[in-house]
Amino acid sequence: MTLNTTGYSRGDVVLVNFLFSDETGSKRRPVLLLSTEAYHTGRQEAIVGAITSNTHRILTGDTMVDQWEAAGLQYPSVVTGILRTIKQEMLASKLRRLAPGDLDVVEAEVGNILGLVS
Repeated sequence: MTLNTTGYSRGDVVLVNFLFSDETGSKRRPVLLLSTEAYHTGRQEAIVGAITSNTHRILTGDTMVDQWEAAGLQYPSVVTGILRTIKQEMLASKLRRLAPGDLDVVEAEVGNILGLVS
């Protein structure tokens, strides 16, 4: 068992260092932290939703962020239905938190794509 060393909470918008596929470097990208503190305490991983500024194509599972500036994002953004499990050590820095209303919509959409709601 590991300790929660992220210092982050569910709903935080965090920059993550994603490695290029050829491992020649990395790029910082924003993600929404979806996993709980209990998950972080018991594991070395975190579950995140990818965030993109490509708002022209909204796919199944994607959610527009209404209060994107308050979340610390530079551009209008979408939390995508692309969920990833990453090592906690990849979490680089916190921007801000997603507004409660935006987080509620993301949580509902995640529940829909995983079949957790009826």
